[in-house]
Amino acid sequence: MLTWTRTIGRVAFINCDPLFTGLDPSWSVLAAPPSWLTGHVLRRDCVLAPIPAADYARHHDELVLVPDVGISSAGEVGSVILFGDRPLTSMESIAVPTDSASSVALLRWLVAEHDLDVNYTHMGPDLEGMLEVADGALVIGDRALDGASLHPELVQMDLSQAWVERTGHPMVFGVFVARADTPPHLVREAHEALLSRLVDFENVPAARRAVLRRAHEHTGLPMERLDRYFGEVFNRLTPDDHRGLHAFLERACGLSARPRWAWETIAPLA
Repeated sequence: MLTWTRTIGRVAFINCDPLFTGLDPSWSVLAAPPSWLTGHVLRRDCVLAPIPAADYARHHDELVLVPDVGISSAGEVGSVILFGDRPLTSMESIAVPTDSASSVALLRWLVAEHDLDVNYTHMGPDLEGMLEVADGALVIGDRALDGASLHPELVQMDLSQAWVERTGHPMVFGVFVARADTPPHLVREAHEALLSRLVDFENVPAARRAVLRRAHEHTGLPMERLDRYFGEVFNRLTPDDHRGLHAFLERACGLSARPRWAWETIAPLA
């Protein structure tokens, strides 16, 4: 019989800090880049974890979505940026990171929407190094926030904003998932632990300040910028986010099957 440990995966960026700061210590936390967490979930290293929405599409037959929590934006996200010295429509080559399937899938969809012919190079997420080999560089997470601050001279295209403008839907970059065979009580307990932290972040000023301090310690970014960032990125998924997620899975990831949820609290989508 399989033995499950009380472990929750977390993305090694600040965008899930509202869910993990002050988490019940009975849960262990496994931090890793987004795409690595997909493998951890599939190998049963953790009960649930946030993974790229594009990875859910790739493994939808083995995984279920966990409701209420995720990583979404209704406009500018600030941490998924295409940098370059020219706009996307003039780029012939783009360097993309190896650690975020959703951002790359979104970029490829935007390129196709503009009917462009672009060559892609997969490499480590180093902005300067990427721009040495390509016209554009897709950078995500804390490095994108840093890059936007340090290189204001570069053209910067916020991919979330581009998606929202083109589709009218929010952009859901990350979803919390569990293996379909994970014991349901463990999934619910992990979900409740994360959701309790999110509720405090949303309603208790001291809890929000604790998240901002943690993010500042990790990134060195000004508190004012971090406060603004957590108004650009959201961890609570709304019905509009569900519609955006469905649109992204279908249009950018080619998933025709209806997404499966760990428990059906999601109202039918119009």
